[in-house]
Amino acid sequence: MNNLKTYLVGIILGIANVIPGVSGGTMAVVFNVYDKILEVISLDFSRIKKNILFLLLLAAGLATGVLLFANLVDWLFASHPTPTAFFFTGIILGSVPFIFKRAKGDSFSPGAAVFIAAGLAVMIVMAVVQADESVSAITSLSVPVFFWLFFLGAVGAVAMIIPGISGSLVLLILGGYRTVISAISDFNIPLLLPIGFGIIAGLLAGAGLVRFLMTRFPKATYALILGLVAGSVLPVYPGLPSGIASTLISLASLIAGTALSWFFSRSESASPEAS
Repeated sequence: MNNLKTYLVGIILGIANVIPGVSGGTMAVVFNVYDKILEVISLDFSRIKKNILFLLLLAAGLATGVLLFANLVDWLFASHPTPTAFFFTGIILGSVPFIFKRAKGDSFSPGAAVFIAAGLAVMIVMAVVQADESVSAITSLSVPVFFWLFFLGAVGAVAMIIPGISGSLVLLILGGYRTVISAISDFNIPLLLPIGFGIIAGLLAGAGLVRFLMTRFPKATYALILGLVAGSVLPVYPGLPSGIASTLISLASLIAGTALSWFFSRSESASPEAS
């Protein structure tokens, strides 16, 4: 991946992190940088040293995406929600052939179909479960609260690593979203410490586990990822547009997103550096 592409992918990952329901892990898989990100999180120093320029450009792009494009994305979703959602739906769909190729390997097995179905099932459950947003935020620390916040940080971090899973949605389902957001916005150090420790533990453990699975069981792991990524269309898909103009614009957005994703996936899978 050349430097400009790496920077652009970083921007897209940054944008994905400010979009409700869109998984940063999904976008990392879509643009074929997921493996390298796992290497960094799991502290593989030899690979970090080898890919230092890639990592710096990706981080710079991610920061650009979050800082400069967050307001633009918010405006697009507020003013043109359907075409914007179709664009991101296209980005996800365009990556499916690339991920399927990794899941299939030399031949497609019934076992792979089971893992794909399992990934889809997880995303269907995530889409159906109604999060309780009425849970009050915790504002003071105690021993039980310390371990609860550590758990929330760890689970949220693991969720961020897994493609298709929205960390924010997981925290909402567990009833800890308001507590975490409140602690961050109020800069509540006593609450932020256990959350931070949990995030570090979750990132290290989660990245290590995923790398182990991808090394030992690559086809099964990518089959599960394929199900998760394909299923992540569910929280993004906005429904059928109304009116001819909206339909045409949404269709164009879907095609543009699919083409963008397919182009990056194809160019990276053909590159010797993709592995």
